[in-house]
Amino acid sequence: FIETNWYTEEEDLKLLALYENLRVADVSDGMDMVGLPDQGLVDPEIHPSWVNYESLSHIIRGIALTVRYVPTMKADRPDPGREFTEWEGSFYGTYSSEAFIPLIHKGVIIVIDDVEEKDIGSIGSNNVLTWKARGALGVVTDASSRDTDEVAIEEFPLYLREKGRGIRPGRNELESVNRPISIGGVLVCPGDVVVADGDGVIVVPRRVAVEVAKHAQTVLDKDKAGRKGLYEKLGMPLDKTVK
Repeated sequence: FIETNWYTEEEDLKLLALYENLRVADVSDGMDMVGLPDQGLVDPEIHPSWVNYESLSHIIRGIALTVRYVPTMKADRPDPGREFTEWEGSFYGTYSSEAFIPLIHKGVIIVIDDVEEKDIGSIGSNNVLTWKARGALGVVTDASSRDTDEVAIEEFPLYLREKGRGIRPGRNELESVNRPISIGGVLVCPGDVVVADGDGVIVVPRRVAVEVAKHAQTVLDKDKAGRKGLYEKLGMPLDKTVK
């Protein structure tokens, strides 16, 4: 079995301070510098559901809390005579719950390995607010989300493969929480660092996260200085990406 650890909020926030303002591109370069070229780069089909180019509020840098849902083999409808809403609630509570909620703390990104072959909206505009209220910074999934217009209005960062419409009952079951999962061809363990922006998503193994951040910061500092000089030469007003 792959060993995993879970960390305190204090430990996670201390690590994340090193990733403040870092871009996926910087982190990718940092991974190269620690001997992990082309590692951690999630399939580009997993993309931001929405973007805000003024505030850049779609960008997230956080710690992976991992969740895995698998296809269910349970009945996809209630038995004759049973109310749908009663069956639906029972399915959520018994088979397809959100048992990971108590583990959420500030700085967490919820990373969900779901059933991409089915139209399942495991993520929606209601439950993401519950996660946000506990400190979650965003969510990354290799499958889908529903209510994506409302999620965008709520400005909850969401990275997904496609839009979904269905619900979980009759479609999937919770298999594990905070175990190693695979997202877009990348291994994600609980406690790993996840950075996501308009370029996509990258995962940094916890064991090299400090070293990667230091290299990435050097890359970013040089890039900002170079672009700031070009902005000034071209008479362009300075924006937050070069200040």
